Amino acid sequence: MLKIEDLWVSIDGRQVLQGVNFSMDYGEINVLFGPNGAGKTTFMMTLMGFPRYNIDKGKIYFKGVDITNQGLHERAQLGLGISFQRPPTVRGVTLQKMIDIIANNGSDDAAITEKIEQLNLSGHLQRGLNDGFSGGEMKRSELLQLMVQSPELVLIDEPESGVDMENISLVGNAINALLGKDKVKDPKRGAIIITHTGYILDFVNADKGYIVFDGVLVCRGNPRDILSEIKGHGYRRCAECR
Repeated sequence: MLKIEDLWVSIDGRQVLQGVNFSMDYGEINVLFGPNGAGKTTFMMTLMGFPRYNIDKGKIYFKGVDITNQGLHERAQLGLGISFQRPPTVRGVTLQKMIDIIANNGSDDAAITEKIEQLNLSGHLQRGLNDGFSGGEMKRSELLQLMVQSPELVLIDEPESGVDMENISLVGNAINALLGKDKVKDPKRGAIIITHTGYILDFVNADKGYIVFDGVLVCRGNPRDILSEIKGHGYRRCAECR
């Protein structure tokens, strides 16, 4: 599904990612751990094609297509979608309007209504996008938009950030619904999730975990085992396995 070869990425002339190699199969859920500033978000934003993130070297292949030089819109059309750690506030554009724009691809209205109710967002539809939303409401709003978009590979940056324990459960269940894991496993749809706390692992059954340290993927294994090592020894000890 996704293959990355020797990826070097810089931001404003500062090297952030250094020779990253990564691959995942269809239907996999992968989790990225790492300290602040390690390059996790840069990795995700580069995959999505945001222009600030300059690819100095390397290749990105998605579904067998070389997307290294493709823009954000082209990658979204191909089946990539993203949920931000801190989604922007868009005053003047309601959540309902954003859903209508995304649903222009012919999504079923009844199915969208069901998703809105599932995420407890019926009362937010006529409000400006993320305007005055709590952390949990922002995350649920982002996941609703992804559900309507229905991408094949979902990039989720810190779904627990700014979210209370009750909303983490809602967010986790929404991620499972988005990926089709709440019913019959979707053999195609996959995800890459960044997490600091690991709380999301109580709700989402991830296949593989990685540690990003100083711009390099330094460790790979069972996500819960990696989280346990981080809690016990910290990131630097785990990074020594490279």
